[in-house]
Amino acid sequence: MTTRPIVAATDGSRESIQAVEWAAREAMLHGSPLRIVSAADILPRMAPPTQAVHIEAVADAMLNNRDRALASAAKAASDIAPDLLIDTDPLDGPAAIAVTHAGAGAHLLVVGSRGAGAFSAMLLGSVSRYAAVHAACPVVVVREETMAAHRQVIVGIRDPRDCAAAVEFAFGEAARRKASLLAVHAWQSTRAPIEPYLGIPAAWADKFPEARAVMELEELLGDWREKYPEVPASQDAVHGHPGRVLAGLSARADLVVLGKHHRDGRVPGPARIVHAVLSHAHGPVAIVPSD
Repeated sequence: MTTRPIVAATDGSRESIQAVEWAAREAMLHGSPLRIVSAADILPRMAPPTQAVHIEAVADAMLNNRDRALASAAKAASDIAPDLLIDTDPLDGPAAIAVTHAGAGAHLLVVGSRGAGAFSAMLLGSVSRYAAVHAACPVVVVREETMAAHRQVIVGIRDPRDCAAAVEFAFGEAARRKASLLAVHAWQSTRAPIEPYLGIPAAWADKFPEARAVMELEELLGDWREKYPEVPASQDAVHGHPGRVLAGLSARADLVVLGKHHRDGRVPGPARIVHAVLSHAHGPVAIVPSD
């Protein structure tokens, strides 16, 4: 049990309410309080610069929408978990920055994949993308949530030597859910893929990076199996675009976990993979910052 809250962002859209409902169930699972936040992100171009009365009217309307979104989300969370401690918090300032800062010190920051309407959808999409890149805590983007329990957590492994935070998070979530864990390493190259299997001679590992990754992945899981003996853990190496592979596998998972490094914002490859999974996954995706 943790006293750190789970923070969920809402703008009143169906997608954000789904995210709040997911966060409520997760808070019950973790024994955490739930804090629901919403920001009134007023864009300068939405109001004529010389019409102060119009600006005031737009501002009032957006603040009222924010407050209604908080009330609706709190009711939805209470319906899911009547005994859950729920707090609501209106935020000021640009939505992406305000929501991301609201996650400071949280166990999780939960956001929807998009908002209400075409224009708002783009805005909330930018909130989820910004939070996934910049938040100091793990961020869960909820997509196409269903009540079906697959009893599996999938963690994407880019580098078996540099993934401790994501793997630890994934094992913890699998243990709470009484689920199995699948660690997946996917790669894409111009060479024909080798068939990965355990017990590859060390000499082969020097020649084939994929074989080395399989061996390192098995070694990595061995250490975590000792810490979480109750979690059935397996690994898979797949030749294909990592984003497409993980997005496809998400259909059979309760949660997909990806690691995020501080340098990812400047490295196109890893950032594109995260964006691809967030855009096409069939369920919740957790982005876990490195230690």
